[in-house]
Amino acid sequence: MTEQVCPDHLVAGNGATTVFLLHGGYGSKDYWKPEIEALVKAGYRVVAWDAPGYGISPLPNDFSIESLAAACVRLIKQVGTQRNVVFGHSMGGLIAPKVYELAPQNVHALVLSATLSSLQQGGKDFAEDFLEKRLAPLTQHATLAAAATPLVKSMFAPTSSGPLADLVIEVAATTPTPTFRAAMYAIQAWDGLPILQKIAVPTLCIAGRHDPVGKPEGMQQMASVIAGSEFAVIEDAGHYAWAEQPQAFNRILLDFLKRRVG
Repeated sequence: MTEQVCPDHLVAGNGATTVFLLHGGYGSKDYWKPEIEALVKAGYRVVAWDAPGYGISPLPNDFSIESLAAACVRLIKQVGTQRNVVFGHSMGGLIAPKVYELAPQNVHALVLSATLSSLQQGGKDFAEDFLEKRLAPLTQHATLAAAATPLVKSMFAPTSSGPLADLVIEVAATTPTPTFRAAMYAIQAWDGLPILQKIAVPTLCIAGRHDPVGKPEGMQQMASVIAGSEFAVIEDAGHYAWAEQPQAFNRILLDFLKRRVG
């Protein structure tokens, strides 16, 4: 039997509450550096992973939202603490509820950022357009860096700029092409709505006003399905609100953690 190992990860800070940061379909743990610093400064312990296939974590044969969630559960059981918060951004926001479903005793709160329950939540045209915009440039023999950079930029708010936004773009461009393809098909196959209805821990759903993917109306709809959840919108931000408007984003995030988790 092949030993199942935990994905590569970074651990920072100390405390009884650990925040697990799950990146999106583009990227790796490297784009979380400013967010890690903010959380550690606020007194939280942070674990940021390279999901299977990302960074230096090897690409598994079985790449699915379910398998990624199972890998995250292994990580939480290995390096988690008394209280564990799973913060999922974009694709990470699909994984996080499944992590809760697999190990509810180990997950004490969720933060869902710039995500949706499934591509079908946005309608058939949205689902088809989502995949077309991301995969078509690759079939035209463009490098992923060349294909990803303009698309990632298009997901920012019109006024967003600066070193944190630049870091997201830089890290997104390093995503391995085979991993990215696998991620897009995994996202296409996923329907997380039934899991949202089972969540029974404090949950924050947070959206950027100008996000074309995790749209505010869609995230508010998700929040309405999760009992006792909270919903917030970050103005002047798009898909990467924590990088575009970090002060506004972290004010809401840290208030939620203080009130609902400790």
